[in-house]
Amino acid sequence: MASHVFVAMPYGRKQDIEFDAVYADYLKPALEEAGFQVFRADEERRAGDIRTDMFQELLLADLVVVDLSIDNPNVWYELGVRHALRARGVLLVQSARAYQPFDVYTERKLRYHLLEGRPDPAHLAADRAALGAMARATMESWHGRPISPVYHLLRDLREPPWRDLLLAGDNEFRAAYEGWHRRMEVARKRNRPGDVLVLAEETPIWALRLEARRAAGKALLKLRQYRLALEQVEAALELAPDDVGCQRDKTLLLGRLGRHDAALEWAENLLRLRPLEAEDWCLLGRVEKDDWVRRWRLPDATPEAMREGAAREIAQLVQAVEPYMNAFVRDPAHFYAGINACTLRHLQLHLGGKLNQPASLPNLEGGVTWACLAALERQPEDYWTRASWAELNVLLSPPEQVREAWREAVTVADKDWFALDSSRQQLLILRDLGFRPEAVAAALGVLEREIADLEAPWRPRRVFLFSGHMLDAADRPEARFPADKEAAAACAIADKLEELGMGADDLALCGGACGGDTLFAEAALARGCRVELFLQFEEPEFLQASVAFAGESWVDRYYALKERHDRVAIRVQPEELGAPPAGMNPYERNNLWQLFTALAHGPDQVRFVALWNGQGGKGPGGTQHMVETVKQYAGRVAILDTRTLFAN
Repeated sequence: MASHVFVAMPYGRKQDIEFDAVYADYLKPALEEAGFQVFRADEERRAGDIRTDMFQELLLADLVVVDLSIDNPNVWYELGVRHALRARGVLLVQSARAYQPFDVYTERKLRYHLLEGRPDPAHLAADRAALGAMARATMESWHGRPISPVYHLLRDLREPPWRDLLLAGDNEFRAAYEGWHRRMEVARKRNRPGDVLVLAEETPIWALRLEARRAAGKALLKLRQYRLALEQVEAALELAPDDVGCQRDKTLLLGRLGRHDAALEWAENLLRLRPLEAEDWCLLGRVEKDDWVRRWRLPDATPEAMREGAAREIAQLVQAVEPYMNAFVRDPAHFYAGINACTLRHLQLHLGGKLNQPASLPNLEGGVTWACLAALERQPEDYWTRASWAELNVLLSPPEQVREAWREAVTVADKDWFALDSSRQQLLILRDLGFRPEAVAAALGVLEREIADLEAPWRPRRVFLFSGHMLDAADRPEARFPADKEAAAACAIADKLEELGMGADDLALCGGACGGDTLFAEAALARGCRVELFLQFEEPEFLQASVAFAGESWVDRYYALKERHDRVAIRVQPEELGAPPAGMNPYERNNLWQLFTALAHGPDQVRFVALWNGQGGKGPGGTQHMVETVKQYAGRVAILDTRTLFAN
């Protein structure tokens, strides 16, 4: 989503300057060409108080461009409000004037040229380019440097928490954001990272882009789509480099991706900035723990080999224990840090290591017990609280008590497969090291029975993505896919899928229109492949727009696909993603939806097949758009050129 610019300037003709022409010919086009979304208060069409809209823009806009060509009281007032509310994001422009006001005398101002009160055509192109370049440079400048003289001179002044204010109380922004966030959470629970990626691009409120990227990153992290999650977190950090939550998420994701040195650097930098933060100590412990496990948990290693390897790496294990201990000492209520420190201490002893202070372990166990019981009093329905208590029982209690603690945990898990599997993975570490085998087996038995009742995420071997022409309508002036070429197209698609080796372990994604989509879906089913059809509209509207015009036989073929419940899923865009944002073409959105769904399984796994004549369609969102977008993200494209295919 583009950065948002609010323009504060006089309106109409004042002191021989046509300011509306300055806006229409110079300011707005220059900023739009530079990639910004531009707004002036008089463009608001809703009923309401124009001052409310103005204050909202001055608070929330990424950039405020202020025209100081004349001394207009309203404009000066708006500049003062912006300087008071935000430390950054102001750009001053002006035409020639006789003197510079004292308050902004030292501020850099961009000059533009006028001829008879309107932008001078001889200089307009250069003036636009200069404004676009300065706007981009202003946005890219170091976030720690305040532009506002108020924040520059009053060093201890802090901006109001404007993102929190935006979501406070009952207002349109909160309603829009909460609706979007609900869809994001549903996508996560359904294990649909492609949906998450689409929604991340569609923040309902431009001022909440950071929240959108952060939410998308967390959702993808929970889905273990670590590379995609890192992309979202890094996009959030571009918007707010000092955001602590995103810095922590990036540290964790780097560790999960095996980039231990980079993760360690980020974790240590967090601690340099906040040495007393338990959460940051805990994060360092997690980075070190993940690295320790990676060192000994090698593919095809026997339990004996893993235990021997873990014992050899006991120094790295101690490196993981200490940060968790520091976190728990700094915040004894931080039960997550406590249970990890306690578990790793027990593994240290189990692997033959020695404790510097053996008496400290019972004290640690007592502290973690207190922290978990206190947390259970506060939040008895929280899964992670109960899971931590159950893990403590694995360390200390007999199997039956362990079993009961885990039964209580899974009852509040809300059928969250990923949360349950995360606990299972932790227990598998203990099992692989032969730690308290009866207690661990009791815990795994409860978890695995619960997980078995849930549908585990299916991971295809490869993903085949398709886009192609619909059958020609009867009134189409130029033939593109005539009805009599159906057999040639079907044969070409089937041959290409044979060549690419599509099989029963693969997933096929396409639209549901008559013509190429239907032929591809039928060919994929014939090869035993699972198929997902993506519809731009509710089914009745979709059928009228994309199927029925070609005749009842094509409608019958659509329903024949739909009835294959064992292998075919129908996905309806407005039901799963909500209505498209204003200005978003539903066909383009459908293309992105399919592509992001494919890419979520890994770009290397995507095979794209296009039935295409190499030309653009009559509107956006067609095969050309899909081909260009796939090349941008994945690159593997097989084109069935209908100009050759249909030549005979």
